[in-house]
Amino acid sequence: MPTTSAILKDHGIRPTPQRRVVLEYVRASDQHPTAEDIYAHVHRRRASVSRATVYNTLHLLVDHGLVRRLVLAGGTVAFDARVHPHHHFVDERTGEVQDIPFEALRIEGVEALSAFDVEHVQVVVYGRKKSDKGG
Repeated sequence: MPTTSAILKDHGIRPTPQRRVVLEYVRASDQHPTAEDIYAHVHRRRASVSRATVYNTLHLLVDHGLVRRLVLAGGTVAFDARVHPHHHFVDERTGEVQDIPFEALRIEGVEALSAFDVEHVQVVVYGRKKSDKGG
């Protein structure tokens, strides 16, 4: 498995310690952390990392295809190192985000977008476990 430095270099990004620690955290996370989650973790490990550095690094990683930006309800932005096509389920009670395989959902009516170059499709499904609804 390539090192974080090698991955960054392969994508044309200089592998600074700050960039490495941000990418390592997002790649190791089984969650979909927000920029603030990432900042809190990275700041604990490297107190010299600023919030601006974390945000700038995340934008750089998204721009180079190493991380996906996921916009959730209320405009919350989370980050996902799994960049292969897939969808998400958000538990409205806990806020937990789970991956849904791309082929699990069927998308219809895409021909209506024939005048556009569609770069990717992402569906976010919101709900709760049936046992959590009460009643």
